[in-house]
Amino acid sequence: MSERKNLCVLVALHHWDGALADRLGEEEARHAAERCANRIERAIAAQGGRILTSEPAQTVAVFDRSDAGIQAASDAQQRIRNLPPLRGAHQPVRLGLHYGIVEGEANGVGAERVEPGGDGVQRARQLAGLCEPEQGLVSGTAVMVASSATRALVGAQPLSGPQWASLEWPVYALGHRSGLVTSIPGAARLSTRLRLRHQADVLFVEELRPVLLLGRELANDVSIMDPRASRQHARIERRREGFVLFDHSTNGTYVAIEGQPERHIKQDHIVLNRPGRLGCGFSADEVERDLVFFDIV
Repeated sequence: MSERKNLCVLVALHHWDGALADRLGEEEARHAAERCANRIERAIAAQGGRILTSEPAQTVAVFDRSDAGIQAASDAQQRIRNLPPLRGAHQPVRLGLHYGIVEGEANGVGAERVEPGGDGVQRARQLAGLCEPEQGLVSGTAVMVASSATRALVGAQPLSGPQWASLEWPVYALGHRSGLVTSIPGAARLSTRLRLRHQADVLFVEELRPVLLLGRELANDVSIMDPRASRQHARIERRREGFVLFDHSTNGTYVAIEGQPERHIKQDHIVLNRPGRLGCGFSADEVERDLVFFDIV
């Protein structure tokens, strides 16, 4: 059985066909891709990563901590740069990293392996697809939860331009840093935290926990017992525009923000920009022990 977790995801694309095969020949291009894949897997193992997908064209791995994922990607990038040159061609590898929800990691010995999915995998794949050959791209979410020492492995400033402005979070280039800057620029981070209170529990959506899950499953950060809630009901993300609630449920999420009428969010999202309360599948105006109260601190 699989569960949803917040993990750092590394997606490495190492296609050998297309322009590279035309230039080097099919056999040499395939061999170049295999060499890249081998070095990527060694870098993943060295940082304690877990490989979810290992295919001729791509490798997908997860790490419990963003530091390990970024360090593995940086190590892989350096190992690949040390490979013999390809008659002037770039090595066929692109690396994308994101910190987010992963679904499909096998849980326990003998558990059935399913295709990994979730926002974390999708965003990492998206970044890998935007890379140039031999390039690595890291999402601002992954950088936010990394230590100061690890942040030195990525660019000091996010990439600029229309291609990057259209994304929901800043993007940093792996290994491109001039000078030593050990914190994220102020414009790229939120200085506030979203505090949530559910029964006796108090949790925060913040730099160290940018994604929080709500639902009936015990694996969620906030476990809702009410039967009207879905097993994987909603998530709250810390994004550039603020704290955003995304509903994935059957009955929807009812959100009452201070000074505003209650809203019913179903398969949609809303920015939590002021104090309020929410009900997973039931009105936030009910006197209900599973209400979740939130405010910005």
